[in-house]
Amino acid sequence: MQPFLDYVVKALVDQPESASVTPVERNNITVFELRLHPDDVGRVIGRQGATIHALRNLLMAGSAKQGLRTTLEIVENNVQKAPPTR
Repeated sequence: MQPFLDYVVKALVDQPESASVTPVERNNITVFELRLHPDDVGRVIGRQGATIHALRNLLMAGSAKQGLRTTLEIVENNVQKAPPTR
């Protein structure tokens, strides 16, 4: 499932080099943590969450076929921005 998510997410964003998908096991569920450039977060979420919802549905459908429980989370990177200059 990770190669599929990598492919789809990198096709959606403007800065694919900063997008990464990392699987993490939590309580018998595989959580795919999605890290993005801050400018690309809105593109992946989509209007009213439609894009992220569709990604989660595809992920769950593919995982259910394999007997796995998965979910997708967007993890915000703590990017320090320069303070505004006056």
